[in-house]
Amino acid sequence: MNYFRTALLLAGLTALFMGIGFLLGGSGGAMIALLVAGGMNLFAYWNSDKMVLSMHGAQEVDPRSAPDLYRMVAELAHRANLPMPRVYIMDNPQPNAFATGRNPQNAAVAVTTGLLRSLNRDEVAGVVAHELAHIANRDTLIMTITATIAGAISMLGNFAMFSGLSGNRDNNNGLGLIGTMAMVILAPLAAMLVQMAISRTREYAADNLGAQIAGDPLSLASALGKIADIAHMVPNEPAERSPATAHMFIINPLSGQRMDNLFSTHPATENRIAALRQMAAAYGQRPAAAPASGPRHGVWGGGSAAPGGPSQGPWGGGGNRGPWG
Repeated sequence: MNYFRTALLLAGLTALFMGIGFLLGGSGGAMIALLVAGGMNLFAYWNSDKMVLSMHGAQEVDPRSAPDLYRMVAELAHRANLPMPRVYIMDNPQPNAFATGRNPQNAAVAVTTGLLRSLNRDEVAGVVAHELAHIANRDTLIMTITATIAGAISMLGNFAMFSGLSGNRDNNNGLGLIGTMAMVILAPLAAMLVQMAISRTREYAADNLGAQIAGDPLSLASALGKIADIAHMVPNEPAERSPATAHMFIINPLSGQRMDNLFSTHPATENRIAALRQMAAAYGQRPAAAPASGPRHGVWGGGSAAPGGPSQGPWGGGGNRGPWG
């Protein structure tokens, strides 16, 4: 984990926020923007989990409403030496998951119903372990604060363009109309690039640690491939409405983001899978034989994965745990 690089990227986001404040109101505007950024970070620190979970319609589950999922999260959290996080299910057909919370003591893991229907038990365990790795690495707070600041920068830019403030020829910043317009247009784009860079620096590390927690790099690799394939065909409406949270998911939930470049919130799935396969090979793990032909159901046997629904999946112990089990 390159915490120094992440700190620099967060500082860059704050500087962008202050820069737009300066364009809109001179030195006074920059100071106001700095105070606003500090207030937003403080608010996000205490309320980030509630905001994101509510945004995506996540419903908390317990050992009675989702016994298999809850037990799996508890087992993996124990193996990762983490406190038991809160567990949520999102009624969403796209297979995906994210973790949130300001620290391991106040963390939550959320998975979609699509994930539970599409993946087998070991693959779900790999995804949950990946999210627990984000919690262990303290990524959840950083990524949520990043989303908060990046979203605010975009809103400021839109406000400046539509209000006409960016065209004020009497401002003292010396950039003039053209320079101010360029900054207002480019600042949200720069914020998006910094946000994506922060996410991308953390996904490989979460894959690595998550594979160790689950004890099965190949199952996580298989899960990433399945999620990526389905995610580009099945829309995630809450994520489309709140794109600033896209980098929090294990696979980019937005459409049209396949390439491993500056405009992707995640590294290319193919690169992540290749890294996990190399990790498995280093520990002597080999791919399992291909399953028999015919329809494949997820851990819920194709049934309902909603809170309170029947537990139909083979989650009751056993399973290959790989060389770390």
